[in-house]
Amino acid sequence: MSSEKVTINDFVINVATVNGSGSQSANTILLKTLFRMGIPVGGKNVFPSNIQGLPTWFWIRASAKGYTGRRELADIVVGMNGQTVLADSQIVKKGGVFFYNSDLKFDPQTLRKDILTIPIPVKQIVDQSTTQVKIKKLVANMVYVGVLAELLKLEETALNAALRDQFGGKAAVIEVNQTALEKGREYAKANLQETVFPFRAETIPGRTEGHILIDGNSAAALGLIFGGASFAAWYPITPSSSLVENFAKYASQLRRDPDGKQRYAVVQAEDELASICMVLGAGWQGARAFTATSGPGVSLMQEAIGYAYYTEIPSVIWDVQRVGPSTGMPTRTAQGDLLLAVFASHGDTKHPVLLPGTATECFEFGQTSFDLAERLQTPVLVLSDLDLGMNLWMEKVFTYPTKDLDRGKVLTAEQLDHIQGYQRYGDPDQDAIPYRTLPGNKHMKASHVVRGSGHTVTAAYTENGPEYLEVVDRLARKWETARGLVPAPVESGHGAKIGLLAYGSVDGPMQEARDLLLEQGVKTDYCRLRALPFHKNLREFLERHETIFVCDLNRDAQLLSLLRMEMPEYWRKLISIRHYDGTPMTADGLAAKVRASLQSSQPEVTKWN
Repeated sequence: MSSEKVTINDFVINVATVNGSGSQSANTILLKTLFRMGIPVGGKNVFPSNIQGLPTWFWIRASAKGYTGRRELADIVVGMNGQTVLADSQIVKKGGVFFYNSDLKFDPQTLRKDILTIPIPVKQIVDQSTTQVKIKKLVANMVYVGVLAELLKLEETALNAALRDQFGGKAAVIEVNQTALEKGREYAKANLQETVFPFRAETIPGRTEGHILIDGNSAAALGLIFGGASFAAWYPITPSSSLVENFAKYASQLRRDPDGKQRYAVVQAEDELASICMVLGAGWQGARAFTATSGPGVSLMQEAIGYAYYTEIPSVIWDVQRVGPSTGMPTRTAQGDLLLAVFASHGDTKHPVLLPGTATECFEFGQTSFDLAERLQTPVLVLSDLDLGMNLWMEKVFTYPTKDLDRGKVLTAEQLDHIQGYQRYGDPDQDAIPYRTLPGNKHMKASHVVRGSGHTVTAAYTENGPEYLEVVDRLARKWETARGLVPAPVESGHGAKIGLLAYGSVDGPMQEARDLLLEQGVKTDYCRLRALPFHKNLREFLERHETIFVCDLNRDAQLLSLLRMEMPEYWRKLISIRHYDGTPMTADGLAAKVRASLQSSQPEVTKWN
């Protein structure tokens, strides 16, 4: 089929390949070419946790309007995997295009008739590109890049620059991939000229100027450095490993004295429990210390987190969430650690939690997390997720932070001279935050025992009930102090009866979802949480709206559960929107769930749909 109508700068590409085939480089070149042409883009890699052999999909969203979230169906699908080629053809939107490797063993007659199907003789084109048997499999991916480049009319200068950037100036690698790309373009010119291709990319001058493509883990690593981090202890775990790897890389450049002396330390511990204990040791001594992990790691850290909470040691735990329970699906995204983070450890605990929704906030929350941890003298957990942490996001160039570091209430020897009866765990300012001293302070009053067992306001051991209550009740009041210090929610829209409440990477598809709803007459306001405890502005948002859809990337509606616990007076207004199959939330999927709930004759049923 063909169509005379051409859609410009508004399409979704899905490339279906086999993990370990080298497709990531080819797909990234496509993404960066569009970005260099000034077209806003987002890229999402849905890949398996084994090394190679299983199916993988790479989604590219290009939109002049700036939409970068995933959608349920793609306009263009490239089928390069014989295991999934027929299933992949079902991902194509009606009227879309399905490219497929004609070398794959399947019957093309079984393909849908409501889409444009284009076979590509990949092996034939690769054989024209190189005689090096070992790399033919890898450069096969550049063939579809070349075909797409020709049909989408990608700018040649941008394409070549993206290719050089991807392969880091390695002349031999660039040459063989460039050849395969050009052979793909030549094939399209020679054989597909009569095809009326329904999509085209056109340069938008200046549209992406002042922007970068960056993943959340890289942004967090930079933010933690600028936020004063000097110590990291970790145990590698998907999807957080690249955060500490990037921290080490950037710190080697940015954390050195003029004479070259290193001013940071990174330790790969034997496990997650050891890593958090090292962080607590560094935090107790006054260093800004952090660990990065995922849900299984946080599970192992529970006892140490409780110790830090009770002994009031500043520390930061950056959790890049993945699917559970147990090992779950390590390379799929989720928001299933919310309750785990807030109530980490046994007994009565509540921890401040930061919820970055963009790569920019991953950068900014590097300092924010440490400022909160030291101001409040407590562990702070930051909940990113695999989608935000490992995928590429278009962001404005980061602004160099100018805010002073908040080191909190740290007493010097001189200040101790003027204090009568120093109480390490007292509450002299009635804000539930005590004063602390650091090792190295030689004043007689500075020393105290940091015990995880029952202790008094002076850090003495106790099993006396009233003395214990004095400390733990103050810790509960600290939660209220934190409410006024954490980042406020971000709101957009005003005056609608329907509110949308979300956090984290759901922000990506949210704007497009709201526009889709508006096209069908559903006006919405949007509130994105950025931290727990709940900021006072959230209560005002809940008060203003008749119906609030609460979005979670988890099965058990964890955000909705927290709202019901803390603000039960609003529970009748709250309707859960959940997505938890391991893929990122989609714009059209989110909008469809809202519409279905609004149209339901049994609204009480939709609360858990």
